[in-house]
Amino acid sequence: MSCFRDYFLVNRAGLVVSLADKYRLPAIYAFPYFTTGGGLVSYGIDPFDSFRKAPAYVDAILRGTKPQDLPIQFPTKFELVINLKTAKTLGLHVPPSLLAVADRVIE
Repeated sequence: MSCFRDYFLVNRAGLVVSLADKYRLPAIYAFPYFTTGGGLVSYGIDPFDSFRKAPAYVDAILRGTKPQDLPIQFPTKFELVINLKTAKTLGLHVPPSLLAVADRVIE
């Protein structure tokens, strides 16, 4: 069920961000493109890192490995993105200690 909820929100990212902005809600998102689209903060997996791992699985399956024999791979790279422009619009102060650990800061 969780993947359907994620697709629902991902397909409506612009709407979700614009509603949070309209109602001045400081929101934290699971994917970085919400933050690059105007959201305040995102913390979650780096989707491109996960996509880069997929071809190895496809290759193994095409060479005859049964999918159930492949190990489950969990995300290993997480990304914290902070949008300072949105923080300023909301009147929020982002502590320097949080900015220091952010992977990306949008100014």
